[in-house]
Amino acid sequence: AEYMGIDNREVFDLIRNITDPEHPLSLEELNVVNEDDITVDDEGCRACVLFTPTIPHCTQATLIGLSIRVRLLHSLPSRFKVSVRISPGTHDQESAINRQLADKERVAAALENPNLLSVVNQCLAGCDQY
Repeated sequence: AEYMGIDNREVFDLIRNITDPEHPLSLEELNVVNEDDITVDDEGCRACVLFTPTIPHCTQATLIGLSIRVRLLHSLPSRFKVSVRISPGTHDQESAINRQLADKERVAAALENPNLLSVVNQCLAGCDQY
């Protein structure tokens, strides 16, 4: 089979069914993620997801970003560099949260926290396992 590469549709399909920590709804249903806010450079091995928190002071924004990041790190080929950011202007703490999500050490430390990890896993429970 010819290698088709990974595109934004494929990345969207990986994350659309992640659920919000506070609602039984998916990120797609809540319009937190959409296909147009995903950029993929297959040759350059980069995937960038912009997500829009449900409200500008959403307390779960970091957790949602973390869930998206974990999902893509586990699902995309390891050559990919994944970046997950808040859509510009959609959250009060945008720059602080973007910094947290971009910091590999902080992400790794967060995922060693059993409480946080169980919430992330809960958010990912609706996704197809590969």
